[in-house]
Amino acid sequence: MSRIGKKPVPLPKGVTASISGKTVKVKGPKGELSVTLVEEVDATMDEHSITVTPHQEMDRADQMWGLSRTLVNNLVLGVTEGFSSKLEIQGVGYRAAVQGKNLQLQLGFSHDVLYPIPAGITITAEKPTMLTVSGMDKQLVGQVAAEIRSWRPPEPYKGKGVRYAGEYVRRKEGKKK
Repeated sequence: MSRIGKKPVPLPKGVTASISGKTVKVKGPKGELSVTLVEEVDATMDEHSITVTPHQEMDRADQMWGLSRTLVNNLVLGVTEGFSSKLEIQGVGYRAAVQGKNLQLQLGFSHDVLYPIPAGITITAEKPTMLTVSGMDKQLVGQVAAEIRSWRPPEPYKGKGVRYAGEYVRRKEGKKK
């Protein structure tokens, strides 16, 4: 039994949903998103909520029950509030700037890194060392933040690099004479 899967996903005002086969589409103030559920679960809709139930009594159905409910909930949250991830850049001379549809990163390489911003994602640079990645799709926001971080992950000796806001980097002592 999934404790998460049992809960229905509430639909706030201004959000409409439709279910056709295994595809759940949700439309809200920020846009429209959809997800295709696996064969082992079914989705049903009331006036104010979407309920996900396992199709058969199988181990895989129980495993996918909570996941499917969370995916549908992320659709509803995405079209109402959206998701965001904050990144901090630490290091002398390390900075970022948004130029049109590209993110320009200066991370200590001999050249600047130009990262094309994907459709559906908004990147803002509040300071040259603070970035905010935001959008409707939770998976895409996390993927873009991870790709930006992968250009220069924080290193353990000086702590230089791109890190998530609030991320703890374990520091090492370094060489002794």
